[in-house]
Amino acid sequence: MNAIPERLPQTLHHFAWRCRDAEETRAFYEDLLGLPLVHVIKADHVPSTGEYCPYVHIFFELADGSYIAFFDLGDDTNAEPSPNTPSWVNHIALEVKDEAALMTALDRLQAAGVSVIGPTDHGFVKSIYMFDPNGVRLELTARTKGEEYLREIALQAHGKLDAWTRSKKARSSKERAAAGGS
Repeated sequence: MNAIPERLPQTLHHFAWRCRDAEETRAFYEDLLGLPLVHVIKADHVPSTGEYCPYVHIFFELADGSYIAFFDLGDDTNAEPSPNTPSWVNHIALEVKDEAALMTALDRLQAAGVSVIGPTDHGFVKSIYMFDPNGVRLELTARTKGEEYLREIALQAHGKLDAWTRSKKARSSKERAAAGGS
């Protein structure tokens, strides 16, 4: 097994996504989920490219000091989902304190008319799923297993990925052979 290199990133600073309407997004993340709006950047030019594109960039802070952020480009347009990816694949999962907090969030979201799936038991976490007003799939999750279990599954991670990679290659080879390819 290869040695794991030093972790260059230390923590998540922010995850950014396009939003249709900054105020609608604020109401969802601050009023429903309790994440305070802590920073707003308004600009006409993109700092990294110099491109002219008036926008507002809004940041909501999580308890660990990381952020979920959004760009409102002023055109009332959501980001479009990828046409080759099922809607459940791309998502961001935010951890809540415990199962009681997860159930509180479920009740609050449903009372506000948000369509929520779950809770779903994944064996080490329980989760609920919804889409925010921008079409971002959001998972709220609570750990149900302790650190010992997480260390145990971490030891199995490379072996499981290797097995998946082998089975995927075998399946792909069979599909090519069935299609008459090499």
